[in-house]
Amino acid sequence: MATSDINIFNQHALHLDPTSKAISLHPSTTTHQSTTQTAAINAELQQLNLLHRALISLDPPNIPPPPLPVNPKRSAQINKLRDSANTAFRKDNYAEAARLYTYAIDMAMGRPGWEPVTLTREELAGLYANRAQAYMSQQAWPEGMLDAKCSVESKPMGNVKAWWRAARCLAEMGRWEESKNLIERGLEIEGKNSEGAKDLSTLLEEVEAGIKRSST
Repeated sequence: MATSDINIFNQHALHLDPTSKAISLHPSTTTHQSTTQTAAINAELQQLNLLHRALISLDPPNIPPPPLPVNPKRSAQINKLRDSANTAFRKDNYAEAARLYTYAIDMAMGRPGWEPVTLTREELAGLYANRAQAYMSQQAWPEGMLDAKCSVESKPMGNVKAWWRAARCLAEMGRWEESKNLIERGLEIEGKNSEGAKDLSTLLEEVEAGIKRSST
């Protein structure tokens, strides 16, 4: 590879005008550069100076505002998709509901990194749990189980419905021991006296009966 093909870092002496704050090449630098190189550097510095003048022309504090903590348009779109999916589910259009929940999940997953992760987790917990129910209504037990598990991973506490749905899907597939372990873990995290814990306990009795049947 020729030397000209390699990116080489060159440090150049610069001059800052004390009045305009414009940056230019120091006269001593131009003596060591070809006319083409000097012109290229001056062109870049000109663009930098233009940017600087544009920024200082702004109202104080003369810097671009930071990005919004939460994009309200994205939140509104996610809510709209969720509401449309809920409407489809109530009309027994489960495939359409699952499709719309998927769009909402993708949009929630696409939130930029500077937005609060707690917001994304809360959104995903609800959306995955809802899509799990849509899958379960179609007897798509593996898909429902995976979504319900994603829901509890996003929000372990205060999410009894997702624990129940994951365990129910496992039970429907005859995976009794896995279902039992999941219920017991859910009860441990949620608390046996928490809201919805009764449903988990009732399902546990059903699962234990299934274990006995499968062992005889």
